[in-house]
Amino acid sequence: VVYLVSFGSAEKTYNLGIGVVVSVAPSKTGVAQVDATFAAVVLDKNDKIVDCKLDVAHNKCTITDGMLPTEPLSFKTKGEMKEEYGMKEHSSINKEWCEQAEAFAEFVVGMTPTEVAGITTTVNDSGLIVATNETLLAGCTIEISDFIKAVTKACEDAKNHTFTTSEYKVGIAANTTLDPSSSSATEETDGSAKMYTNFSATAVDKDRRVLVAIIDVIQPKITFNTAGEITSDTTAEVLTNRERGDDYGMKDASSIKKEWYEQVVAFENYIKGKTATEVLSITTTVNDAGNKVPANETFAASCTISISEFQAVVAKAIGNAK
Repeated sequence: VVYLVSFGSAEKTYNLGIGVVVSVAPSKTGVAQVDATFAAVVLDKNDKIVDCKLDVAHNKCTITDGMLPTEPLSFKTKGEMKEEYGMKEHSSINKEWCEQAEAFAEFVVGMTPTEVAGITTTVNDSGLIVATNETLLAGCTIEISDFIKAVTKACEDAKNHTFTTSEYKVGIAANTTLDPSSSSATEETDGSAKMYTNFSATAVDKDRRVLVAIIDVIQPKITFNTAGEITSDTTAEVLTNRERGDDYGMKDASSIKKEWYEQVVAFENYIKGKTATEVLSITTTVNDAGNKVPANETFAASCTISISEFQAVVAKAIGNAK
């Protein structure tokens, strides 16, 4: 969906939010898997959705005899996979996953958060929770329960992020890496696959400068034994770092006594007005822990955590803004 106000018209105030819904339930013997559905919404002054973006970080790690892959893993979101995802030929409406996600995003434009939460569903013959609305079904026959949850979460989050402009575009992005602290299993110790994902929803102006950017991260840990059997609870709720809030536990260990989410807000505020190139060009220094942290002393007074992943995901979101 593109919501682009003609430049030169009166400025309006909007709210941007992001919502992430995580599942590790698809994990099974030989495969650690994390599916994270994420949505960005823009709400107008009447609390109606005027723009929506959706994607899923579809992260898989193959485990062979309890061993992690020796080659670096490459992760793509379902939206980035496009035709590579391979849904179109199996779809009753002959549409790829990315097309069906876009149809859902278009359907919720004009709705309030309450109306999105109230979208009626049914369980189809494949056991998927799908829409009952015929208009929506014409463009989207896939499971939508996590779409509804992610969009609803994003609407709630939007209360915290306001911007005023006469013209904007919104982009979303996710970058996933297998954290270096991941390990293969031994006879004595379970292995762990830690597929960490950075997310961003970013609104930019006509010059593609940041109006508001939101960042969040998930850090799930999936454990397994030497047979490749999953030993962690695949039904456990996975919260984002922002959702964990003070429970994340960074404040006590922080040299500036600030929690993770507080330091991220400092980063988000610092990059307002910057282009993707300028975000990527923020100077950093490597600290004793080997992390790339802000070199600017004023910035570092409120943010001492590694920012390289934040820079990358925001720049990607700016590039995706449309």
